[in-house]
Amino acid sequence: MTLQGSRSRRALFAGSVGNFIEWYEFGVYGSFPTIIAARFFTPEGGGAVEGLVKTYASFALAFFFRPVGAALFGRLGDRIGRRPVLILVIGLMTVSTTLIGALPTYAEIGALAPWLLTTLRVLQGLSAGGEFGGAVSVMTEFAPTGRRGLYGSWQSFTGALGLLGGAGAAALLASVLGPAQLESWGWRLPFLSALPLGLVALWLRLRLDETPAFRRAAAVVRPPARALARAIVLGAGRVMGWAAAGYTFLVVLPSYLQSSLHASFRQALVATVLANVGFAATIVPAGWLSDRVGRRPVMLTGALSVVALAVPLLNLLQDEGTSTVVKGVAVCAAGAVVGLMAGPGPAMLAQMFPTSVRCTGLGERHPVSARRGGALRSARGEAVHSGRRRTWAPGGEHRPLLIVSDVGAIRIIVR
Repeated sequence: MTLQGSRSRRALFAGSVGNFIEWYEFGVYGSFPTIIAARFFTPEGGGAVEGLVKTYASFALAFFFRPVGAALFGRLGDRIGRRPVLILVIGLMTVSTTLIGALPTYAEIGALAPWLLTTLRVLQGLSAGGEFGGAVSVMTEFAPTGRRGLYGSWQSFTGALGLLGGAGAAALLASVLGPAQLESWGWRLPFLSALPLGLVALWLRLRLDETPAFRRAAAVVRPPARALARAIVLGAGRVMGWAAAGYTFLVVLPSYLQSSLHASFRQALVATVLANVGFAATIVPAGWLSDRVGRRPVMLTGALSVVALAVPLLNLLQDEGTSTVVKGVAVCAAGAVVGLMAGPGPAMLAQMFPTSVRCTGLGERHPVSARRGGALRSARGEAVHSGRRRTWAPGGEHRPLLIVSDVGAIRIIVR
């Protein structure tokens, strides 16, 4: 193995491991919405629906702070280097996620409990905002010639593994623990496991070299602010459909299946695992293919597939006459078409920004599209379907919004 090959692989693992932890936490939080609502947002005598809405509002709040983290850590990454920023954000993510697992509940400290949880969610949003730009910059700047799509796809792939790991950990606990144990202390274990995962990630990043591209760009004049702003807006538009479909099918699905279709907690988690298996299965092949045929054809295929399949797939889930096996295949297919967009996406975005502003551009682009595509759908969708059983799906009354997001993304991708 050559020295350059060794450095490229080290950068690949160091860059992607933090992304795994970030999405692992999102997967865990999305798998325990009813438990978190009961423990933190439902005082004695309070309504379960109100607590669930507040839980998803806390979930969404992290997205609104991602642009702040992206602006802060992105600028630091373009000024002092990718390596120190990646070390800082993984430390912040690890501490905040671990503390969620140790928080006292509403029954123990009263109204302070939801405020502490929300504060930790804000810190997670700040660190997640800085993670994307720095990690994608490191992976693509260290990538060998002609393999940027493959290396960049690992950012999305480890995100899928993180969601899968979070949902899998929740499903495992639900299988081995009784309901009382799970609601009392079992839900804490996946959050606490972020501590050893974070320490491994920190060790990898401490051994990481600064990217050669950043060193060469130290004396390069930064592009005009107007050109950077245009690239950020264009990048956000290109990924908005990816974000909308991803959060709908991969994060919000468990709550919908439980609350509207009366699925058990275990059944909802199995559906989430299947969706993320399909998602993960297509990401790396899509990134590899984009190195050969181009980013645009692969991403366009994914966006068109979401538009064509969104309504039939969601109707299938609501059809009581459809077998469980067919529904499982449908959920897996939904994740797979999102993976076609997520695979080439990081490399496509990295190519839009020069090295001197890449961290800033990637970071600020990602939370804008993610916030618009995913966060509001989580909180707003929960509020709607809790009041109107059976009329809402992940996208239900908002199916037009999901489709419009992807149609808009198609129009921008082909530009």
